Amino acid sequence: MNGVLMELGFLRRIRESSYWPRVGWIFGTSAGALSGSLAAVDRLDDLERFLLALRPEETFRPHRLWQLPLLGLHDYVLPRTIDERLGDRVALARAVAASEIELVVIATDVTDDADEDGTNPRELAYSSRETPPELFAEAVLASAAISALVLPLRVGDRIATDGGWVRNYPLGYAYDHPEVETILGFRYLPRYPPVGAAGIAQLRRRLERFRRVPPIRAFIAELERAEERAERGEPAHLLDMIVRLMRLSILRNNALEERFADEKDQSIRELEALREDVLGLVHKHVRGADRRERISRAVADRFAAASFPFRHDRLVPRITVQASVGEISLDPGFRNQSPWTEDAKRALITQGYELTSRELASYGEAVA
Repeated sequence: MNGVLMELGFLRRIRESSYWPRVGWIFGTSAGALSGSLAAVDRLDDLERFLLALRPEETFRPHRLWQLPLLGLHDYVLPRTIDERLGDRVALARAVAASEIELVVIATDVTDDADEDGTNPRELAYSSRETPPELFAEAVLASAAISALVLPLRVGDRIATDGGWVRNYPLGYAYDHPEVETILGFRYLPRYPPVGAAGIAQLRRRLERFRRVPPIRAFIAELERAEERAERGEPAHLLDMIVRLMRLSILRNNALEERFADEKDQSIRELEALREDVLGLVHKHVRGADRRERISRAVADRFAAASFPFRHDRLVPRITVQASVGEISLDPGFRNQSPWTEDAKRALITQGYELTSRELASYGEAVA
């Protein structure tokens, strides 16, 4: 929720800039897939009203305790909420498909393929231009299906879940697109509250009155061991471990995505400098204008024909807005969720807007 609110502020500021009429593609994962759907059809006002009214139980609603081993922690009610508040999601997907802006969303493939050969990257990319609206609507929701909370969704013949596992910050797709001239990136750096053993301690206290019953006494002993693990800094339980792994995966994916982008930029600049140096040596040391021209043309052609796993003929400018929560944060809850106040939501939207405004100002961009 923190990320999507700050991303809304980012999008609002971009819409006020000279960049907005030039937007041709949106690449988004999870919250970026949801906000990207409304941005592609220029419904940011609707997105803001939707988010300001949204309550925790209208996104992920806790299951009863006996359902947890079978259905996961929460029921994924966000799809129903979207249908009720924003209109039929398939109709929205059709509108996105007809938009001048192409939306590409990323999800993680968890299909149990019997013929798995180890080459499947487990990364699913769905384009609003190429994917049927019925499937695209499900792909957007699958991208936002937080794996620690809810079961995955079926998207056509694939079983898909939160895209954050494989590509939380899909910068590479923008780099690889041949027509992209400038990249405006919003990178949210999440802060994950520890799951810990607070809920376990509360459950143990409730069960103390039944300690004389042998099965409950054994269960209490297991709960006590879980609390001891938490005190040592170890995962208290399996969910705690999954959340830790998910946090690690998302933060690492974000860092790697930017590192690869930086390395591409550095490689392109170095290759251009090398080409200029070689041509300079040709002009300096080769005698005869005709011979010098032929060799210069041959060198230039060879550099142009060089094969790299990325485009090397142009450097794509990149403006990145990095955002993270401060004092104001709508931290997620697992059983006892604190309310999301409208004031806090508006503050997060404003924070995303102001961060974007400062970043654009550093590039000489004023409000249009």
